[in-house]
Amino acid sequence: MRLLKNRWIGLLAAALLTIDLPTASAQTSSINAFSPYTMYGIGEINTPGTLSMRSMGGTGVAARMTGTINLLNPAGYSLVAQKSFTLNVGLEGQNYYNYQTAAGAEKKSGHNSINIREFAILMPLYKNLGFSLSVTPYSSVGYRVMYDHAFDESDPVWGNVGRINYSYSGEGDVTEVKAGIGYEIFKNFSVGAALQYYWGDIDRTFVMTPVSITGDGSFGSVVGESEYAVSRFKGQVGVQWNPILTSRRILTLGAAFDFGGDLRPKVSEKVYGDDIYSTAVQGDTLHLALSVPRRLTVGACYQTTKWVLALDYSYENWARDNRSERTGLDAATGTSMRVAYADTHTIKAGIEFTPARFDARRVWRRWSYRAGLRAGTHNRTYGGARLHEYAFTAGVGIPVRFRSVTAVDIGFEYGLRGYNVSKSLGLVRQQYFKFGVSFKLFAAGGENHEYWFMRPRYD
Repeated sequence: MRLLKNRWIGLLAAALLTIDLPTASAQTSSINAFSPYTMYGIGEINTPGTLSMRSMGGTGVAARMTGTINLLNPAGYSLVAQKSFTLNVGLEGQNYYNYQTAAGAEKKSGHNSINIREFAILMPLYKNLGFSLSVTPYSSVGYRVMYDHAFDESDPVWGNVGRINYSYSGEGDVTEVKAGIGYEIFKNFSVGAALQYYWGDIDRTFVMTPVSITGDGSFGSVVGESEYAVSRFKGQVGVQWNPILTSRRILTLGAAFDFGGDLRPKVSEKVYGDDIYSTAVQGDTLHLALSVPRRLTVGACYQTTKWVLALDYSYENWARDNRSERTGLDAATGTSMRVAYADTHTIKAGIEFTPARFDARRVWRRWSYRAGLRAGTHNRTYGGARLHEYAFTAGVGIPVRFRSVTAVDIGFEYGLRGYNVSKSLGLVRQQYFKFGVSFKLFAAGGENHEYWFMRPRYD
């Protein structure tokens, strides 16, 4: 009995520690992303799903696997063993490399970061009825951009003022907390629903500093600050169906729909002059809405004793918001560009191969080897141009011992953004590399003899 209590105390302590870390990171999230494309809207959207799913290109809306928490489709919660408990905790490191050709010069920048990626639990409520709670980063903002407006003696204003230095910076993130249930309402057909809560803070700063070139004239800087506080509920529903379910092969079809909508943050916007009193001189400027899209994802997953093949298609409705904003001067054309939301279409494909799950002698044959790819478009247009996005993923799942569902997952992701039009428009060509480690703890009676929830006959 004492061992059972100690396990529960350790589990609760780990859960509380893990939940607290994302909360703290919401205040220091400039380390979570480093991209000028996060200057607008909600920032960079993180790929959803546990690490095993992200290692397969981000697929998983139709995934049904024992011991796997399906963060993409609440209908997957129905596949939960009785007297079981699944805990998933992940870490992720990121490297961003930005490359730009501006005014005939090559400019490069890079950034590394590491942070908590997800915390999720899955447990049974009743036969074929499962409950899951997860905390994951939804989007991140992090950028530092500087631009000099060159001296132009023919301009009556710039001719007197001289060079103008513009500095833009921002940091913050939005976290998703999701609680949902999944139920197998009849054989081979499951439905699910989840409540999503988004919260976080995003801060953006703009500084304009004139540099006088005539006489001893001086000009004060102008500082703009924008603070967004997000706190909003949304919802998600999903279904899964097994048209084929035998001991040798399984085919699952799945779909999930996120209701999305405007996050309606509390906004504080001010522009200050560089005087002794820092008097507010302007406020309430127009920007892209902070919103999450209506998302429809459909997919299929085929499983055998050795292979898992998955294919997903996702449509995100961003363009329902017709607001837009403008960039600073475009390096190629010398004019500003209009930034607006655009609907996205994404194809994801993934594969997993396990040579021999029950090989008692050769450990590496029990490992699960994964690979995948993802192709789509960015959720914003720049001057009407669409930016293409690609990602290539790989990973491995390592069971902690023979016939164990508990495992350590390792995953990699390499992505490209904007290479199709960025050079012609003077935008940034971006590469990123992500490395993740995830710990999946599965406890249940049966073949792995992890009896966490059994009452002993003798104390």
